[in-house]
Amino acid sequence: MHHFFVTPEQINARSVRITGGDVNHIRNVLRMQPGEQITVSDGADGKEYRCELAEIGENCIMAKIMWAEEIGAELPSQICLFQGLPKGDKMELIIQKAVELGAAKIVPMATKRAVVRLDAKKEEAKRKRWNAIAESAAKQSKRGIVPEVTRVMTFAEAVEYAAGFDKKLIPYELAEGMERTRGLIAGIAPGESVAVFIGPEGGFDEQEIELARAAGVQPLTLGRRILRTETAGMTVLSVLMFRLEQD
Repeated sequence: MHHFFVTPEQINARSVRITGGDVNHIRNVLRMQPGEQITVSDGADGKEYRCELAEIGENCIMAKIMWAEEIGAELPSQICLFQGLPKGDKMELIIQKAVELGAAKIVPMATKRAVVRLDAKKEEAKRKRWNAIAESAAKQSKRGIVPEVTRVMTFAEAVEYAAGFDKKLIPYELAEGMERTRGLIAGIAPGESVAVFIGPEGGFDEQEIELARAAGVQPLTLGRRILRTETAGMTVLSVLMFRLEQD
């Protein structure tokens, strides 16, 4: 069944009003007709609304709410991925997979060794594209929320932003001890918020690691192999998903 996201203001007690690009998708791509059913979420409350299409106009579609239920697709912990800006289009893949794996938010970071530098105009365009990818991935994976991709932060801003998280992790190639890594992961309980810092292709600068340590961010190893930036974040998120997913 096709799934769509709307804003909370587009949902009332009995109906849902769909506007924007989804109108064309429903009307002209899917060629759906009144009486067919879809599911709708507002991207915030974790509920899924089963709806029946009632009126299909050129600019607006009205759907009757049949019932609503909790999706239950969200992890019990809020996980935020702090991702150092990678080269090329890697960020798009990272966002897509992070959303599929349960991340609640993605924070792009401008770190010392990042090759990519975005001016204000490029960042605005990139962020619009990144959030569209997050929404598409949320639809595909039946998420109850649309994870936000925030503005690009410096590493210092990101560390400060993560201050309120219960657990803070930073994979680092010079960290040692898989036993310690296992202990850190095992110590994360459902309901605790988790910040995961991932460096760009060049990794983190030693001063960044020291700044992170001073703020309570725990360095850990992901094994003896050096992982690409697009692999490292997915590895940590996969382990956390397996650890925190509940029946």
